[in-house]
Amino acid sequence: MTRRNAYLSAALPAPLMAVLMAVLCSGATLSSAARAADPGPDRNRELQACATKAEGNPDGALADAKRWQDQGGGDRARLCQALALFHKGDFKAAGAQMEALVPTMGKDDPRAAASLLGRAGWAWLRAGDQGRAEKLYSAALDKAPGDVDLLIDRAFARAEGERFWDAITDLDAALGKDPKRADAYLYRASAHKALSNYRQALADIDQALELKPGDPEAVLLRGNVKALGGNLTAARDDWALARRLAPDSEWGRAAADNLDRTAKAVPDAGKDTGKDKPKPKAP
Repeated sequence: MTRRNAYLSAALPAPLMAVLMAVLCSGATLSSAARAADPGPDRNRELQACATKAEGNPDGALADAKRWQDQGGGDRARLCQALALFHKGDFKAAGAQMEALVPTMGKDDPRAAASLLGRAGWAWLRAGDQGRAEKLYSAALDKAPGDVDLLIDRAFARAEGERFWDAITDLDAALGKDPKRADAYLYRASAHKALSNYRQALADIDQALELKPGDPEAVLLRGNVKALGGNLTAARDDWALARRLAPDSEWGRAAADNLDRTAKAVPDAGKDTGKDKPKPKAP
């Protein structure tokens, strides 16, 4: 893997975010006294609406959340502020805010705590703080051992610090839990590529393509690995295929760039462009 900032999604990963919203909106994380005083459905609807607005209009959502906080919105309002800050690109503030909410919003439910820790880790990874992100992912995995999405996210954080074997260990564990995760095979292939383990990288890409045939991300990555392994002819075939499969995508454009470089006999053909990595799924 190369630096993850080159291909991080702008959105929060969906699975644990969905868990967090489900848990919070059920009122499960509130103490009995707080539940008795809390007009749950209204606040839950407001949180859902604010979280949705944060994706498309983070400035508006942040203003709404601050007003809500002034009106006694409590932790839910602070969570919405964190989501708005994330979507504004203020990743450090978002990560710190989410961390600060763990002791209260995650106090009585390990799932909610794990989700908050994981989302805070994601924010810190976007902010470029790999070490803090990894610590938060590890804390989240303590709350939710073996969670596949958290293992994959921590693998990214570890790869960001060029700890590729540790990343592979997490991806091995994730695939042991869910062997049908094509994305995890591609991420592991990227780590093996970084370690010059080209044969293993190609094996992982083959597995990914069995699960997701015709994926232009996988085809592009396979071409890059073949080029690095010295098989430029086969690499060009893959780049041409990736360009045909998705000509207007970033992977199709990266493949076209590689084809141009090799046609001009540029010696860095197949060099990692940062665009051969699959993006985490958006909500």
